[in-house]
Amino acid sequence: QVQVVESGGGLVQSGGSLTLSCAVSGRPLTSLTMGWFRQALGKEREIVASISTSGLPTYIGDFGMGRFTISRDFAKNAVLLQIDSLEPGDTATYYCAATERQVGLWDFWGQGTQVTVSS
Repeated sequence: QVQVVESGGGLVQSGGSLTLSCAVSGRPLTSLTMGWFRQALGKEREIVASISTSGLPTYIGDFGMGRFTISRDFAKNAVLLQIDSLEPGDTATYYCAATERQVGLWDFWGQGTQVTVSS
């Protein structure tokens, strides 16, 4: 079974940067499509970005403006999400998910990591 574990969140000042990590076990990264999601308090969960089995990144909607970068770290067997120029609106619980099928059919979820951005 695929397992994913998020880490790297914390309390950060506006304008700073964070790199979140999603450690993956159970399957090779090259056999999984991975996604990063976030859910702010009182808001619906939204997808930030995904990365395909071949490593092609896709940024969803307004997350494609350049502040977010999804990548794979094969040495750590992890999928990373770098967030630059953090804003208070980035405050949310960030989740990692995996699918062996296709985007939108997410089968495996982590517990999430909290990102809090102060003004």
